Amino acid sequence: MTLYSTFVSPFIDYGFMRRALVACIALALGSAPVGVLLMLRRMSLVGDAMSHAILPGAAVGFLIAGGLSLPAMGLGGLVAGLSIALLSGLISRTTALREDASFASFYLTSLALGVLIVSLKGSNIDLLHVLFGTILAIDPRALCLVGGIASLTIITLALIYRPLVAECFDPGFLRAVGGHGSLFHFLFLLLVVINLVASFEALGTLMAVGLMMLPAAVARLWAQTLPMMFAIAAATAAVSGYLGLVASFHFAVASGPTIILTASCIYGASLVLSPTGLVRRLYSRPHFNA
Repeated sequence: MTLYSTFVSPFIDYGFMRRALVACIALALGSAPVGVLLMLRRMSLVGDAMSHAILPGAAVGFLIAGGLSLPAMGLGGLVAGLSIALLSGLISRTTALREDASFASFYLTSLALGVLIVSLKGSNIDLLHVLFGTILAIDPRALCLVGGIASLTIITLALIYRPLVAECFDPGFLRAVGGHGSLFHFLFLLLVVINLVASFEALGTLMAVGLMMLPAAVARLWAQTLPMMFAIAAATAAVSGYLGLVASFHFAVASGPTIILTASCIYGASLVLSPTGLVRRLYSRPHFNA
């Protein structure tokens, strides 16, 4: 087996592999920078909770469309995700619960409700597709949706980059200068939700957050500046998608989990080899000042 037949031929010969690769690249460009900001805001687990919060809306879209209609399920997931984000923010501001606790509560309820809805009206195969995604079944319409969300994310991040970073690192300062921190916080949550909806189209609700948070963790190990973190996270997500698709094609295994496991392997290697990794810590010599 040549390098060409291993790494290039599947994407030349099969249209579904090309569409899956384009979807992975679009997800990398949109989701990875959002994941970096989530990580820096110490909201990584909130992203996981939000990925499950979209499940009831996707399940309702599944029922209305009478099957696995990705646009209908994506729209339902968007409505559900935004509703959960707004409710969690409202509860955190009117009760003693913090926002992460509100997300956790809604996450458990949403996951159970979504699985129940799909299992009542669909088959076990439908449930597996909802939970684990169907990236190889992405059609041109769904691909346009994923690409549109990625484009909107990049444009929005470019427009609100400075106030978003300020709100990320020092929200008190932004409030003090009248910077409308709540507005930018809502816009950021909107970006999280729409990118999770895009990831849901490809990876399912259980792993939608994978290409958002794992590349962000890799980037944090290798870079110190925010633009470089964005670049490394996006590149890691794209490489994970490509290698995961190649492995799933040749070994006939599920594509979504293979992509996430590939990102996990890159994360594991980064833990060992990065400038702040185990090798550097074990073999760096202590310096003593005279």
